[in-house]
Amino acid sequence: QVQLVESGGGLVQAGGSLRLSCAASGIIFSINAFGWYRQAPGKQRELVATITSRFTTTYKDSVKGRFTISRDNAKSTVYLQMNSLNAEDTAVYYCNVMKELQPIGSWGQGTQVTVSS
Repeated sequence: QVQLVESGGGLVQAGGSLRLSCAASGIIFSINAFGWYRQAPGKQRELVATITSRFTTTYKDSVKGRFTISRDNAKSTVYLQMNSLNAEDTAVYYCNVMKELQPIGSWGQGTQVTVSS
């Protein structure tokens, strides 16, 4: 059974940066695509970025140029580098395994990102 553990969140001032990590186990990491999602208070969970097994990436329009998704197959870890953070980025961030553009794993606890303005 796949397990996903997110970390790296915290409180940061507007304009600051954070790097999130997602450690995966229970799967053959290198052949899977992954996505970073976020859920702000009172809002639905939304997809922020994806990375395929071939390292192809996609981004939500509002984070393009600010966020970078990457992966380290040797460490079975997916990263999300977040720069130029603003208050609208405040949310709990989750990662998940993706198949045909849909999350297929159980959701972890996520990691809280809070951006103060």
